[in-house]
Amino acid sequence: MLIIAGSLRVEPDARDAYLADCAQVIAQARATAGCLDFLLAADPLDPGRIHVYERWESAEQLAAFRGSGSSDQQEAEILDADVQRYLISGVEAP
Repeated sequence: MLIIAGSLRVEPDARDAYLADCAQVIAQARATAGCLDFLLAADPLDPGRIHVYERWESAEQLAAFRGSGSSDQQEAEILDADVQRYLISGVEAP
């Protein structure tokens, strides 16, 4: 299993529209084989920040989705990104 997590930075005035435009990408990801969770969410304190959280069964399934994700316009709106891939070797209850 792997987790993709971090944040994106967009213009604060454009964040809500950016997230609305991402609804189709989120739905598409969640319908993709191997996607366990996919979320882009507004930060409640920082108006230009978007949290990214994805959970995938395998790197191959993630790679299959990556070519069909966000549009070039959505990519152009990202001012900065700090997103990392975490490989998970085990999962336990909290």
